[in-house]
Amino acid sequence: MIDLFEKAEKHSFVDDIREQNIYPYFHALQSKQDTVVQMEGARRIMLGSNNYLGLTTNPEVIEAGVEAYRKLGSGCSGSRFLNGTLELHLELEAELSKFLRKDSVVTFSTGFQSNLGIISAIVGRGDYVIMDRENHASLYDGCKLSYGTMLRYRHNDMAELEKCLQKVPENAGCLIVTDGVFSMGGDIAKLPEICALAEKYGARVMVDDAHGLGVLGEGGRGTASFFGLEDKVDIYMGTFSKSLASLGGYMASSARVADYVRHSSRPFIFSASIPPANCAAALAALRILESHPELVDKLQDNARYMRKCLAEKGIKMRMGGGEMIPIVPIFTYEPIPTLTITKDLYDHGVFVNASLPPATAPHEALLRCSLMASHTHELIDEAVDIIAEVLGRYEL
Repeated sequence: MIDLFEKAEKHSFVDDIREQNIYPYFHALQSKQDTVVQMEGARRIMLGSNNYLGLTTNPEVIEAGVEAYRKLGSGCSGSRFLNGTLELHLELEAELSKFLRKDSVVTFSTGFQSNLGIISAIVGRGDYVIMDRENHASLYDGCKLSYGTMLRYRHNDMAELEKCLQKVPENAGCLIVTDGVFSMGGDIAKLPEICALAEKYGARVMVDDAHGLGVLGEGGRGTASFFGLEDKVDIYMGTFSKSLASLGGYMASSARVADYVRHSSRPFIFSASIPPANCAAALAALRILESHPELVDKLQDNARYMRKCLAEKGIKMRMGGGEMIPIVPIFTYEPIPTLTITKDLYDHGVFVNASLPPATAPHEALLRCSLMASHTHELIDEAVDIIAEVLGRYEL
């Protein structure tokens, strides 16, 4: 028998990049998550956060969390299924279902857990789930937790999606799952074609809108709203950790499907519920989004502005998504140059995320920049100047 821990002892890629002083992970914040942060003793322009609407520093969101902490304590000490349901959870679910124009919402403790809980409950033995190859890792893990058969199609390739649908037996259920806005490349799913194929073959559609809520659609309602397909998408999934500046996740669907998931989903039934402060903060952020849809316009304006500035500097971006998407991927191609550039940018006061395979395709490593509605054009100008200066020192 070999030692189970042998894999941990072997020399690894992580050891190599630590030795080269280009390890990009676990930098410690010393301030609030904002457009400019204090990180490890220095000022950094934050271009690596999913805080799309900039609400993590909003006084109303913060006060809602503080007040819930005082009134309801630090946690629920149990699952929603038993002692862990607060009126606040029900209030959040009701307001979110109304906002998303779906019958019902189920909230989960994290976004990752939401995808585990939804897919593992809905897709059973003998069923099929069809996935875009660039879907988020949590969707893949949800498929692993289910007893269904997973098929995959090339990213946004509708001809291959149809070939997958043709492989599903007549007597099997089928769920097509796609990100709405893809988290690495900022691409938007081809939702009109996906919904048309689902209708043609009798499949159901689930959209992971973690990066779509607050970003696209009428008043930030997401990808289905953007395409006018709210009645064609059967399940929306999303998170509170991005546009809604908190922690947790949700599923929006018909009342019957939601009720089924509440009583069947092991990740939902056997996990403690969202703490009161996080629930209250998400609800306050949702209300701000509802009353200030111009935040979405400002976010999209910032995305267009940064892309224009980068293009003027001759910087090559991945252009698969719409110009209004706040995920701006800059090609750096190979892992070591990507990590070296990321470290160089960090040392010059700009925080971006290094995106490496398998999160990207081989030879398509990226600097993943992401914007907030609260970024000013002046800050974007400063960041773009630094990015252009740093990139100019490398042959890409």
